[in-house]
Amino acid sequence: MKAIVYSKYGSPDVLHLKEVAKPTPKENEVLIKVHAVGVNAADHHMLSGVAPRAFGFGLLHPTDKILGADVAGQVEAIGKNVRQFKVGDEVFGDISGNGFGGFAEYVCAPENVLVLKPVTLTFEQAAAVPMASVTALMGLRNTIQIRSGQKVLINGASGGVGTFAVQIAKSFGAEVTAVCSTQKIELARSLGADHVIDYTQEDFTKNGQRYDLILAANGDRSLSEYKRVLAPDGVYVMTGGSMSQIFQAMLLGPWASMTGGVKMTNVMARPDQKDLAFIKDLLEAHKVTPVIDRSYPLHETADALRYIGEGHARGKVVIKVV
Repeated sequence: MKAIVYSKYGSPDVLHLKEVAKPTPKENEVLIKVHAVGVNAADHHMLSGVAPRAFGFGLLHPTDKILGADVAGQVEAIGKNVRQFKVGDEVFGDISGNGFGGFAEYVCAPENVLVLKPVTLTFEQAAAVPMASVTALMGLRNTIQIRSGQKVLINGASGGVGTFAVQIAKSFGAEVTAVCSTQKIELARSLGADHVIDYTQEDFTKNGQRYDLILAANGDRSLSEYKRVLAPDGVYVMTGGSMSQIFQAMLLGPWASMTGGVKMTNVMARPDQKDLAFIKDLLEAHKVTPVIDRSYPLHETADALRYIGEGHARGKVVIKVV
């Protein structure tokens, strides 16, 4: 099979299209013929070497040679213990907890990270969903008992996590303020945001508003700035940004939470079948729709990662394999 492979850390230039062995599913795995795969900031972090070195694996060379976490495709074979799926099923899911491997024509994945693809979605749309949507859901629902009428601010509302966060927060009945650049104001409004702030024209940390929940999908402001616009007992959640910003939230967030009655934390993406099934229900109810900025063929995966690295994508970037 064809796959995008890398053997050393670096820029997208180290990625190469190669012929590699087609995998065989283990007892609890399915073999997926990949139709599309989403591109995430996590892929960029893994490629650069910052993330694997920081978390103590693959210190000198990448342990996993093929990136790509968000896969959508058709089940071609199943392990003997698989009960949830059969050959021919169309599935999607986040395989980052099992060694990545999505930038390829085939990949094996445990059945407990996959969900049946909604029939109303294309494979490209489904591939845009798993990691970003579940991260947004975790940031909104798992850190606070989000309820109707709460004021929620999404900083970075036009990116992969942000576009899902706006829609998911609205599905819970929240009053949503989206923060984005001038060019993306109409996108934020189309997602259902009640208020849109153009950060090039207005500083949301100085306008006197207070929020019950702030979800920072890009982490580009300091913790002290976020803290001063939280309501009493408010919650700040960081879901993305540079590795230095992520570590700041991890290390300083607990200290900042000790004063002022607010909570400041971060959410690390992790595959969760139940959460993805919850997102599937929202997709089928037309309460959430994936936003795709660009689609690339498999052999242009390096270009897709370069674009992701620039940090200006509107929604998601997808690799079309079939």
